[in-house]
Amino acid sequence: MKLLFIGGTGIISSACYELALARGYDLYVLNRGNSKRIRPIGGAHELRADIRNTQEVSEVIAPHSFDVVVDFISFVPEHIEQNIALFRKKTKQYIFISSASAYQTPPQHLPVTEQTPLENPVWEYSRNKIACEDILLDAWKNNGFPATIVRPSHTYDKTLLPVEGGYTVIDRMLHGKPIVIHGDGTSLWTLTHHSDFAKGLIGLCGNEKSIGEAFHITSDEYLSWNKIYELLGEAFGVTPQVVYVPSTVIAHYNQRIGDSLLGDKAHSMIFDNSKIKSFVPDFNCKIPFEQGVHEIAAWYKENVEFQIVDNELNALFDLLIERFSL
Repeated sequence: MKLLFIGGTGIISSACYELALARGYDLYVLNRGNSKRIRPIGGAHELRADIRNTQEVSEVIAPHSFDVVVDFISFVPEHIEQNIALFRKKTKQYIFISSASAYQTPPQHLPVTEQTPLENPVWEYSRNKIACEDILLDAWKNNGFPATIVRPSHTYDKTLLPVEGGYTVIDRMLHGKPIVIHGDGTSLWTLTHHSDFAKGLIGLCGNEKSIGEAFHITSDEYLSWNKIYELLGEAFGVTPQVVYVPSTVIAHYNQRIGDSLLGDKAHSMIFDNSKIKSFVPDFNCKIPFEQGVHEIAAWYKENVEFQIVDNELNALFDLLIERFSL
């Protein structure tokens, strides 16, 4: 198969990139070439263009047609509308990476399935993803545009600390300072290693039955936030000192974090992966967070330039801890 990735150096896309090459696919990657992240292993054809510049992209892809286009970096309806126009006659399948945060929040029933309504009253990011999905499904139903929708949940690699505050939280742990956990830490959450996610996504590439369908691709493991922070502490050799703060209070002081909490992470989210397993029988997640977190710790210890502390967040944490410490 001839694949085109729009993006290709992100947390999710980098693992998909490597698996596509490992399976012998003819992979093209369209991006600006400006990523400061770790570059994936070579082997793909690079197409240099800014996906938001339709004229530039049109010229770059003019000699090509693709079996599959995977769009990792569309976030608002305008992006989708532009890409439908660009790739309408250029691909047999267009896979849009949406978000599991598009599901009803908070969910009325668990586990979440693909039949769970799409409704997020808090987070604009999620509402935009829902709008993107609506446009694609309309294009499929009315014009035959070959869209497949994929909804990742919280997907991580060795470079991503999957907690609000990133390395700032680890730095606090290492210096014996308390950390903030939203709510009481008992809500359940799903973390998926990017190499496990890749097996599901690449398995959908070229699968004609998946056109017009939506899938979430996540781990079957779910952990409380208390357990997630405990495992982080163990991996870095410390025991976290925890102060619990209501998510609504955190949102009052920091809207960005608050939207992410109230629109997603504050609520228990576990997923039924029966549908992706029925379409991709070899999909299975083999890397529990207890293993993945040690990859994260090792990477940060070896790459000290990424041990970045956010002083503004530190000040926010100090303020919240002072107010809510027992």
